[in-house]
Amino acid sequence: MASMLASTRNPFSWFREPPYPGSRTLVFRRYLEPYARRTPTVPRFIRSCQPSDKVGGGDGGGGGISASAKRYHFGKELLSFASDNFLPLALVTGVGLGFANPTLGCLADKYSLSKFSTCGIFIISGLTLRTEAIGAAVKGWPLGIFGLASILLLTPSFSRLVMLVQLQPQELVTGLGIFCCMPTTLSSGVALTHLAGGNSALALAVTVASNLLGILTIPFWVSRYIAGGVGVSFPTDQLFKSLIVTLLVPLIIGKVIRESFKGFANFVDNNRTLFSRMNAICLSLVPWIQVSRSRSLLLSVEPKVFLAAIGIGILLHLSLLAFNALSIRILSGLSGDYNSKNSKGNGTAVLLVASQKTLPVMVAVVEQLRGAFGEPGLLVLPCVAAHLNQIMIDSILVNVWLRKSNASSTDVKTA
Repeated sequence: MASMLASTRNPFSWFREPPYPGSRTLVFRRYLEPYARRTPTVPRFIRSCQPSDKVGGGDGGGGGISASAKRYHFGKELLSFASDNFLPLALVTGVGLGFANPTLGCLADKYSLSKFSTCGIFIISGLTLRTEAIGAAVKGWPLGIFGLASILLLTPSFSRLVMLVQLQPQELVTGLGIFCCMPTTLSSGVALTHLAGGNSALALAVTVASNLLGILTIPFWVSRYIAGGVGVSFPTDQLFKSLIVTLLVPLIIGKVIRESFKGFANFVDNNRTLFSRMNAICLSLVPWIQVSRSRSLLLSVEPKVFLAAIGIGILLHLSLLAFNALSIRILSGLSGDYNSKNSKGNGTAVLLVASQKTLPVMVAVVEQLRGAFGEPGLLVLPCVAAHLNQIMIDSILVNVWLRKSNASSTDVKTA
């Protein structure tokens, strides 16, 4: 009774001492013990200050995925797709820009941006060209000689089959026939070989040699297969000098820079992906400019006829791929090293380079013909589509090869 009265008189007196010694609770110790003796406590429950952004109402089961996580995952997948397919996307973007706004492409053509982009590609090729790769190119001379023979002597005969097709206007077929007589592409074959992990030095050697020697063979094949034996004059000296300035000089400049600055050479080797994408961007400038120049002609041609010409160009490139692939397999089988790493690298380089035809040289030849075989724009138009198609098809092949190579290397590491 007395204790009750005491607590009534002073209701806070029971905070001073616990009712029983040694029975202090956590709350009492927080108030009665000195600060230095207090120990941190961990709360048993954590409450969210903001509502959850889960989608689907997952209540502890783990089935819900937040909207921000979905956006992050989608962006990551999109970037991965763009990285894996950088070259095809760059080419498609160039074509789309050419159709959407031809003014910029025509302005770029006026200032010869395509020549600068081609020079840039070969400067980059010289920067990334290792000395040991040149030795590998020398060792791959048998396939290199076949590549030259295929480009300069064998594949021009495909123009006979092309000329059998009847289309109106006939210039569309004639242009593709002339296209067959051209040497290999100035840049895309080398760029694709580099991306595929093939022998880039061998691809460079075949590219430079075929374009320089092609100046001598083009007049003969065009006169024989296209003009029906009628002599056609070509500015051989002018084309030769142009190719020297566009191909050989930039390649030498890039190689000299690489050998002169070892630190820069290491930087290039450590950032080969960056330089490969720069190569792809330079390559995409060519179709952008060509589509911009030919946009009005493209819109003037009947769609069915133009689609037929595109189909002929696709069949032509697939035929070249099949012919060269079979020939390379036979030659590699005869040498007995088909499955070796060097043989595969050499075969990849020759297959890509020998199966493509160059558009810029074809345009230069058509311009020098001065309308002898028809409207120059209609002659060039199907070749622009064929040029784009061959790069797109080969870039898809390269992506497939890279994925298979990455998958096999992953399997080996796992095993």
